[in-house]
Amino acid sequence: MTDSYKTGGGRPVYGRIMTPRLDAIGITTADLPASLAFYRLLGLDIPDGAESVPHVEVTLPGGQRLLWDTEDVVRSFDPAWSGPKGGERLGLAFLCDSPAEVDAVYAELTGAGHRGHLKPWDAVWEQRYAVVLDPDGCAVSLFAPAAG
Repeated sequence: MTDSYKTGGGRPVYGRIMTPRLDAIGITTADLPASLAFYRLLGLDIPDGAESVPHVEVTLPGGQRLLWDTEDVVRSFDPAWSGPKGGERLGLAFLCDSPAEVDAVYAELTGAGHRGHLKPWDAVWEQRYAVVLDPDGCAVSLFAPAAG
């Protein structure tokens, strides 16, 4: 077996340099309106009326995109797809301005009926941290540098 599959320090692989860049994070949702409402509470600028289409994209500060697809959209190109069973595969983390904001956002989300997973606490890695589950059960971390 050769090492030709390995990429190394800017070295051309099969005649070109690979430059993939993370551009988007996708969320597959069972309930698009509920998912969009959750992420609106987190401050994302999701256009009004987006609930009426099966695929939604927003551009985040920094240029990356967050995408939502309904389960039916995913099954349209991957008929064998089924939702994950137990355990997290991917989590999103939202930076808050302060430890107090972590507490406030957690309270707002859980007060709106979303499931808290880990109540705010002062983590040993010097952050205020909390985890809320979005409507599809995906872990969404809230964090801020600990007060100094």
